[in-house]
Amino acid sequence: MGFQRAAGTFSSRMILASVAAVLSFSAQAVDIVFQPVAPNVFAYVGDIEGRTYENEALNANLGLVVTPAGALLIDSGASFQGAKQIAEAVKKVTPQPIKWVINTGGQDHRWLGNGYFKARGAEVMAHANAEADMKARGPEHLRANALVLKEKMEGTELVLPSRWLKEADTTLDLGGVAVQVVHRGGGHTPGDSMVWLPHSGVVFTGDVVYTDRILGLHPVSKTKHWVRSFEALEALNPKVVVPGHGNVTTLAQAQKDTGDLLKALRAHMGQAVEAGTDIGAAVKGFDAAPYQHLKHVGVWLPQLANRTYLEMEQE
Repeated sequence: MGFQRAAGTFSSRMILASVAAVLSFSAQAVDIVFQPVAPNVFAYVGDIEGRTYENEALNANLGLVVTPAGALLIDSGASFQGAKQIAEAVKKVTPQPIKWVINTGGQDHRWLGNGYFKARGAEVMAHANAEADMKARGPEHLRANALVLKEKMEGTELVLPSRWLKEADTTLDLGGVAVQVVHRGGGHTPGDSMVWLPHSGVVFTGDVVYTDRILGLHPVSKTKHWVRSFEALEALNPKVVVPGHGNVTTLAQAQKDTGDLLKALRAHMGQAVEAGTDIGAAVKGFDAAPYQHLKHVGVWLPQLANRTYLEMEQE
């Protein structure tokens, strides 16, 4: 698909149809397919279940932006072999080479495919706050994914970005297309960043937003920073939100599935810590009713509440 042709033929009706296609796209499919969400902007919607041999450990979303000067890939996948499949999927959308790769955080499926693209001349970027996390947890990501992907992990090495972004907001330009990388201290991981396309009104949030399934907290996660990152998303007021996990959506749905949950956890656990309430009672006392529509809520929400309480004890 040529850039000029795509830009000239993409009507409002086509945008709505394309978004609907993404929303109905089965994340269970083995094939990696980028679906359009705006003119020259595409998303792959990954599985919302766990990492499996069949889904290439791509249980996360990816982004693609096509410009006259080349393509921008948002996140590189969980392995070298998976990155190769991503590159083949990009070729079905555009003949433009992948010039840039932006890693939106330090989780495995955001950056373990870097080596494939870097070897083919792409400049790989991430926020500087991701560096220590990538170095610290990268070896464990390799070991864990090797158990799942087996021979599909062949060729995968820890290849860090070649360019570290250091500002809260970094504005880049590729082929006349403005790309803003927004970082507010992370959340799910320390390096979590969003990729904002002001011209099209689309934002790729990385793990700042989970929809359809409950968000995840790890020892490196910080809900305080995560709320700040989410507030930066709200300030953008995007037309289209491509979350890190879940279907392409609206800001309102992102608020319902992620923002409201984070704020409710912090408000409830903050009051419990202040009052000296036992952690067990505090976890049981959290109102889970507004979040029952999210997948895995029964298993994960008590753990999220527990981690939030412990985090706020240290604040």
